[in-house]
Amino acid sequence: MDIHAASPLLGGLTPRVFMRRHWQKTPLLVRQAVPGGLALIGRAQLFALAAQPQVESRLIVQDAQGWRLRSGPMPRRALPPLTRPRWTLLVQGLDLHLLAARALLEQFRFVPDARLDDVMLSFATDGGGVGPHVDSYDVFLLQVHGARRWRISRPRREELVPDVPLKILSNFEPEQEWVLQSGDLLYLPPGWAHDGDARGECMTCSVGFRSPGRVEVGRDVLQRVVDAAADEPAGPLYRDPGQAATDAPGRIPVRLQDYARRAVAQLVQDPQALSCALGEVLSEPKRGVWFDPSREPEPLDGLACCLDPRTRMMYDEHHVFINGESFRAAGRDAVLMHQLADRRELGAQDVRRLSPAARRLMQEWLDAGWLCGQSAG
Repeated sequence: MDIHAASPLLGGLTPRVFMRRHWQKTPLLVRQAVPGGLALIGRAQLFALAAQPQVESRLIVQDAQGWRLRSGPMPRRALPPLTRPRWTLLVQGLDLHLLAARALLEQFRFVPDARLDDVMLSFATDGGGVGPHVDSYDVFLLQVHGARRWRISRPRREELVPDVPLKILSNFEPEQEWVLQSGDLLYLPPGWAHDGDARGECMTCSVGFRSPGRVEVGRDVLQRVVDAAADEPAGPLYRDPGQAATDAPGRIPVRLQDYARRAVAQLVQDPQALSCALGEVLSEPKRGVWFDPSREPEPLDGLACCLDPRTRMMYDEHHVFINGESFRAAGRDAVLMHQLADRRELGAQDVRRLSPAARRLMQEWLDAGWLCGQSAG
């Protein structure tokens, strides 16, 4: 992607300018970001997806009794009639199940893949929505079909409506509002309160980029570091030959506390180990994702390769990460693996340029279903 080229998706801004002016700063409304709208998925096909057990879906209904939430799978008989107003079907991870959604996602790859959450589609009947709320991630809201009114307000202290299954703001005071038609797009940074209600039957696509919290990242990375250390030698045992007899046996010795602090510091003092653990965490497939190993392994030789839509692949200075696993890469192999991660495909000639060890590794990925092979001819 040319980050210096003007993009209709961003209202004529280049990705570079958009990231500097708007990303994590201010909303952006783009009329006809996708002129005429986007033929992403039909209603019947979306309902069929929501009925599958491997697809994450939710049904939200607002009526005289208040808000109700149900998690999928969502068979068609579980959905209210189309003539009934104020209900919404949310289908998560559309990019994992629909090639058109994966293709849409490619247009947003001026943002690092490490930040990507997923593509979600919201189907709603007239008046349907999820109430005023705040997201902890950056989101591009693209109107696929029909019209939806969006009302937004800048970040402020959140107060939630009690005793409802959704995090609905009780103190929402809209400052701006627009009605988005098919093809219009609205970008919102994290923390901006927003409320969208359907004007007639509509579909809205949300491309979300996660902003993980410090505790979440720290916990997940440390767990990976600990798991990696489990296979290492235990190291020197705690020794206290100078320990005197005590009349307070319940007190933890200060020397043992110091020993524990040094042990923890030893685990996290290696920057490369932390970077490796972070890459494994960020490339971990989303919950519920699984791959189909090849029953009849296809030889890699002579094939061009592309990443399966469900595969997450990234890299840093020393490692390549794919689906939660890490591998050392250097020289030509690193350059070609980086190309595979950035472009999500690698031509047959480039595959042949990999070292024998790297080709064996890619053969394992192909057999596991992480890659797709295509004859160069």
